[in-house]
Amino acid sequence: MTDPSYAVDLAARLIRCKSVTPADGGALALLAQELGPLGFDCISLPFGVGADRVENLFARRGQGGPHFAFAGHTDVVPVGDASAWHHAPFSAVKEDGKLFGRGAVDMKGGIAAFVAAVRQFVVSNPAGSISLIITGDEEGDAEYGTKKMVEWMRAHNYLPDLCVVGEPTNSQRLGDIIKNGRRGSLSCQLRVDGVQGHVAYPHLADNPIVRLLAMLAPVNGIALDDGNDYFDESRAHVTTIDTGNEVGNVIPATVSASFNIRFNTEQKAEGLISWLEDHFNRVGGQWHADWRLAAQPFVTPAGPLTDLMKASIIEVTGVVPELSTSGGTSDARFITHLCPVAEFGLVGQTMHKVDEHVLIDDIDRLTTIYLVMLSRFFEEPR
Repeated sequence: MTDPSYAVDLAARLIRCKSVTPADGGALALLAQELGPLGFDCISLPFGVGADRVENLFARRGQGGPHFAFAGHTDVVPVGDASAWHHAPFSAVKEDGKLFGRGAVDMKGGIAAFVAAVRQFVVSNPAGSISLIITGDEEGDAEYGTKKMVEWMRAHNYLPDLCVVGEPTNSQRLGDIIKNGRRGSLSCQLRVDGVQGHVAYPHLADNPIVRLLAMLAPVNGIALDDGNDYFDESRAHVTTIDTGNEVGNVIPATVSASFNIRFNTEQKAEGLISWLEDHFNRVGGQWHADWRLAAQPFVTPAGPLTDLMKASIIEVTGVVPELSTSGGTSDARFITHLCPVAEFGLVGQTMHKVDEHVLIDDIDRLTTIYLVMLSRFFEEPR
């Protein structure tokens, strides 16, 4: 049903492109070279300037509906200590039924699988459209990648009926998990000011740590709600506390802390900020908070898209996947403003790790799953 050698070979060639964010390393040009002969119109979409410039690729075959989209990213995280790897991180070595290399799992293997599936599928020359939304800015700040591509697609009326993101969603085996939503992420850098002094004379000082600890009480590993049908409870965790104090007998003049809230659709970022700033004011004293909203929560309810994905996964693997909104953020948070979106890809156990690798058989089976998704989507009556 599939061409097993092509997907694995393409994954290896992509791994050899040293595309550590924001570098492209030739990965997008390689994909354009593969997609052009298949009838895709490949459009380079660079966004940002100077050091912030990011390369992206939008590829579409066909003009009418129905319209199926795949999405993914070719950029990868740094390799860390390259000497700790058993194989050079960008060598794409195949050994013991595995393909090794940075990006093998996250997510060049997934991109290779959906390109291979498309390559098989378009032989039948189906009516409708297939799009590929490929960014080089998912592992970084994500300001000039999929976010900008979605804005561009909306402006040009390129609106898919649905989108499958090839992120590594599975926990233990291929077929475990479909991600149909993600939590939001809100971070804060909080500084509290006081008056420096000798700990033996606290009445002559004002210890900001006392107030800081009171301010952090609501976000110190606390569940903020009970969750809902699609999400676990929202949770907040303190990640750093720092005074810069080098001695033990001085009350510091200032103290800072960082915390992060991963929140579900029961919460809104604006509401969380307002609630916490009201709390900080009740504690009192001088304080300043810098907020960074990295992602809003979203969910694609169970329905046509997840049913299509489930049926395809079961057909190929026999595994019944669960719907999950766990994990960190992904570019699906931008695509949700364009069309229904969900994620399914490889097993993520080694992503971002030394000796990142994927089972070669999993790349081939994922290709087949994507091929079945395409077939079911375009063959269903509308």
